Amino acid sequence: MKKLLGLVFLMLILISATKFASTEPKTMHTIEGAWELQSFYSYDGQDVTDTIDKSDGYRQVKMYSKGKIMWTRYVPDDPNGRFGYGSYKITENSLIETIEYGDDNMMKALDTMRNFTFELDLKDNFFSQITLDDEGNRTSSENYKRID
Repeated sequence: MKKLLGLVFLMLILISATKFASTEPKTMHTIEGAWELQSFYSYDGQDVTDTIDKSDGYRQVKMYSKGKIMWTRYVPDDPNGRFGYGSYKITENSLIETIEYGDDNMMKALDTMRNFTFELDLKDNFFSQITLDDEGNRTSSENYKRID
């Protein structure tokens, strides 16, 4: 009986040591959830030069889930509204959106461009999608706050 208790005790020690010694893999940040536009930034190529708050009544929301994106925009002076739907993927510092369909204006724009690639600055409850010019300089960004 003493041998059995000793063996059980030794197994518990080994299992505990294994649990403390193993490291969990670093998880990739996630953009999954619902986000509302808060402001826009203008850049001089690298640094923010101006912050533009959204106008009264203007709302833009993006939702990311399982590789899919849906966004919608309401502008008080535009009774038609805007929306788009598609897929997305993120890397450590980029957001790539591929829009499949949307409102009439979006469908016309999709004739020339469907893939949108942004520099991504993602925190727990805030992200900026930063537009770059052809030379890789920052030009502007949309800044979102998590709402879910």
